[in-house]
Amino acid sequence: MTPPRLDVIDADAAELRAFHARRPSREEAEAAIRTLILYAGDDPDREGLAGTPDRVVRSYDEFFAGYREDPKQILERTFEEVEGYDEVVLLKDIEFASHCEHHMVPIIGRAHVAYLPDKRVVGISKLARVVEVYAKRLQIQEKMTAQIANTINEVLQPRGVAVVIDAAHQCMTTRGVNKPGVSMVTSTMLGAFREQGDTRRELLAMIGRG
Repeated sequence: MTPPRLDVIDADAAELRAFHARRPSREEAEAAIRTLILYAGDDPDREGLAGTPDRVVRSYDEFFAGYREDPKQILERTFEEVEGYDEVVLLKDIEFASHCEHHMVPIIGRAHVAYLPDKRVVGISKLARVVEVYAKRLQIQEKMTAQIANTINEVLQPRGVAVVIDAAHQCMTTRGVNKPGVSMVTSTMLGAFREQGDTRRELLAMIGRG
């Protein structure tokens, strides 16, 4: 398998900057929601729906807050006083909610993020925040997995990075083939986790997939 390209991060950032320059106004967004309500077959002016466009737009501000954050900046503050610790650092079971970029319905899952430090470590909450930033964008799971791993690898420059994501996609469980209970697992392994079988097996055992 070809390793993920590190230039994807910078390319995505440039695309986001260009998009923000043409972002619609709040009023335009609310008008779009009214159109969708009409398309669904209901009356956007009836009592129960009158405030829905405003509520939906405010929920979008929360669902997609990741477009307004830079994951690289989150990882910039690191610590070097680690007494020579150079073994696996693993943050397990990071719960997240994202949205499928094909149908704009939820992706609900957990991420496991690990790295092998090279002289410096980062606060563990920062790993969870990087997951959250990428989750709060329109996504496909494969891309999100690679983005998280590539960002950690670029900023921390560790000896290895591993990201494993296990998630359920409501575009599959609530529509289409309608197969509830199915989850999808993706992984990106860089550095020692990719090149050294023993290191990779140790990680998978730690997250319960060995």
